Amino acid sequence: MKVDHETLHKIAHLARLEVKPDEEAALLSSLNGVLTWMEQLNEVDTTGVEPLTHMSAETNVLREDVAGNHLPREQALSNAPQHDEQFFEVPKVLE
Repeated sequence: MKVDHETLHKIAHLARLEVKPDEEAALLSSLNGVLTWMEQLNEVDTTGVEPLTHMSAETNVLREDVAGNHLPREQALSNAPQHDEQFFEVPKVLE
């Protein structure tokens, strides 16, 4: 498959991209290179290969959620530059 100018404009419209005329040649070359590479991948024999759901077989090793000794609220708030009786006070981030 080869991408032409008309297909490039259609893809750009669907992706809501503004493609300048001087960028078209480079984009066409890149898109055609990707499609050529995909065609090469399609030639690989993948019979008997199960599809992947994840790229890695690694799984997260999580620790048990166990209650332990934690810093008391009063001690944590004592180091805060601004606080009320229960919470840290920080500058407003969202308007």
